[in-house]
Amino acid sequence: MDNKDEFLCVHEDVVEKVKSQLPPDEILYDLAELFKVFGDTTRIRILYALFESELCVNDMAQLLGLSQTAVSHQLRVLKNNKLVRFRKEGKIVFYSLSDDHVRSIIEMGMEHVEE
Repeated sequence: MDNKDEFLCVHEDVVEKVKSQLPPDEILYDLAELFKVFGDTTRIRILYALFESELCVNDMAQLLGLSQTAVSHQLRVLKNNKLVRFRKEGKIVFYSLSDDHVRSIIEMGMEHVEE
């Protein structure tokens, strides 16, 4: 066997083992879509702000130096992807992180980029 043939070798047992462990394509698609949501700096800034406290749109806009419209748009994306939740108090809507998974994902990402 020459060197060229070494690279053509397929380890059927390894391939089958890995293949049996892969999640279905639909699940991988959903996971990729979730990570796309984290691909926007404004959304990351909003999520980081929500680490500290629940906030209304006006507070977030002032805190982040953005328009209320821009914050509302990004919150809609975050809400649609189940990353934030909201509660109403009169006419004011307060947002918070959906759960500890959101915090964990961001903290793990930060650890990775700070290495």
